Amino acid sequence: MPWVIAELRGKQVYARADARGELAAEGGRVEIRYKPKDGRAYRAGVRNLEVVDATPLPDDTCAEAEPVAKDSGKKASSKRGSKKVDKKNAKAPPAPRAGEIVAYTDGACSGNPGPAGLGVVVLMGAERIERFEYLGRATNNVAELTAIERALEEIGDREAIVYTDSQYSIGVLQKGWKAKANKELIAGIKEALAKCPKVRLAYVPGHAGIDLNERADELARRAIELGDKMRRVVPA
Repeated sequence: MPWVIAELRGKQVYARADARGELAAEGGRVEIRYKPKDGRAYRAGVRNLEVVDATPLPDDTCAEAEPVAKDSGKKASSKRGSKKVDKKNAKAPPAPRAGEIVAYTDGACSGNPGPAGLGVVVLMGAERIERFEYLGRATNNVAELTAIERALEEIGDREAIVYTDSQYSIGVLQKGWKAKANKELIAGIKEALAKCPKVRLAYVPGHAGIDLNERADELARRAIELGDKMRRVVPA
């Protein structure tokens, strides 16, 4: 089975793929190698991988390797100081202060790449803005980034917090991670953020029962189901 070059949390890796250059996932995870000949095989979640070059590489690009235990793989691949999040006990961010604008964004992808969609929820005074948008064939990272872009369109130059469960998005937009893909999209969002100095991005764990994050996820998946887009304003 061939390999492709992919990006995992800002680091280049080799990932298993099919003959078309699409990630070969089993149980939502893909075999990866950090170095072709280091003798260690890891597995990464498909939604955390971004294909950089879909040109299939020969199977012998990476040598035979021993699988690394799940916990060890996480420790070895974490070079950004991230900590494991206890999603069962994750706490929702504090309620917005009077006059504070809060947005929750999420992206969804059926396959990576595959049919993709985004969801956005913005609390703005007495109003709650909800958006979803079908993006066609894209990667999960593109969906996550574009969701943030749509939230910024709603917020403008006002003070706000934008919550996302994408460490990748926060990394490439605000932590100086070097992006090997989506450079034009990232540059555009950085430019928008520069015009909104009172907006900050904040991480929130996904699928942890945090209501507005779950709603953003639901909207993103609805976009894929319907193949359409929607914007509505309802009472907060």
